[in-house]
Amino acid sequence: MFSLRSNIFHESVVFAASPKRAWQLTTSSHLHDVASSCGGNSSHQRIGVRRFSAWLCAAFYTHAVIARGRAVKRMVAGYPDNGNGKAAASGHDKEVDMRSDTVTQPTEPMRQAMATAVVGDDVFGDDPTVQALERRVADLFSKEAALFVTSGTMGNLIACGVHCSGRGQEVICGKDSHTFFYEQGGASSLMGVVFNTLPNQPDGTIDLDEVRKAIKPDDPHFAEAKLLILENTHNRMGGKVLSVDYMNKASALCKELGLKLHIDGARLWHAATALDCKPVDLVRMADTVTVCLSKGLGAPVGSVLAGPADFIRSARRLRKALGGGMRQAGVLAAAGLFAIDYNITRLKEDHINAQRLAKGLIDLGLHVVPADTNMVFWEVDNAPQLAASLQKAGVRVLCTDGNRRCRAVANLHVTATDIDRVIAAVADALASGAHGPAPKRSRTE
Repeated sequence: MFSLRSNIFHESVVFAASPKRAWQLTTSSHLHDVASSCGGNSSHQRIGVRRFSAWLCAAFYTHAVIARGRAVKRMVAGYPDNGNGKAAASGHDKEVDMRSDTVTQPTEPMRQAMATAVVGDDVFGDDPTVQALERRVADLFSKEAALFVTSGTMGNLIACGVHCSGRGQEVICGKDSHTFFYEQGGASSLMGVVFNTLPNQPDGTIDLDEVRKAIKPDDPHFAEAKLLILENTHNRMGGKVLSVDYMNKASALCKELGLKLHIDGARLWHAATALDCKPVDLVRMADTVTVCLSKGLGAPVGSVLAGPADFIRSARRLRKALGGGMRQAGVLAAAGLFAIDYNITRLKEDHINAQRLAKGLIDLGLHVVPADTNMVFWEVDNAPQLAASLQKAGVRVLCTDGNRRCRAVANLHVTATDIDRVIAAVADALASGAHGPAPKRSRTE
């Protein structure tokens, strides 16, 4: 009997994944096979098998349904701390996660697009969904070709490696740029590229006169400048938008100086939304651009690097060397296509929510960087303590400097009601006396 029950247990686990297959377990013909395989021959034994199996299957199926319900609930950002109960302990049934716009979970329609994607081996060039995404992004930005990569960091790294094909060549960028500040110096350590950093202005731009001055004489003593990188929107400067006019002037200067221009456009979609222009207007004159699908658009992973066809051929080879060749990547590309089709048009809502939050924090007496897009930065005396207090209240934000600066990013899972709750939570934390507002001062970093 032990061996019989063990076999039924195995069958139950196998078939309890779906109602149809679970029901199959209780059918006479299937149970006859189970009983026979366990040495059961009598009608009484088969009846016992059937009853025991039906009970066991029902138990496992009920457990599976309950577990799946909990899992699905946790799939949606905003439920109790993704299942660890902290938000529930705070008295709220939803956690408001504003650490970044990368914390979003794929929506059910996006999951359906991923599940039904037609796929192939992308390393062999056989994945039609990846190819469709690459064509779509190339067309959006009026570039000849595009390449699906795992992240914006990989896209920027490949851009540096292809534009600066000789070790010791120079990239000019802002000292607060994501490429320099947040990408671990990969272009230097992996590609042998030299960074020449210039101050970012409060609006995220780099003084183009300073770019001109940064070009060194043609002399073997000096690194040879090959590339200028601009970031739009600019993260560390507060989600600032670089205008179409500025981008065009930077492109013209690069052509004059013999530089290539790469745009780190992780949140370029937000810049275009804020300026009410087409994304291509911001990069039409640039040589290459990287755009992110998981920052603001809700895809679970991926960025796209776009540029000339010969550039992308070289980029594809370098992606493989970096371990970025993916096989049936269409399941990820499908999420990117869905994000472009349906989630760009709603970004204005995030901007409105960010402005609502900024106003609420200003009303509390805090020093707040004006919110141009979906990012809000503010300062308090003890930012780590404030972030910890807010987390206990079911609100998650980032302390970005380990000292005074906090960041909250509006995203597709955050509503206007959530924003009001964040403001109230900050007010409660400040009222405790432990996180008094930092003195207002001009922003210089």
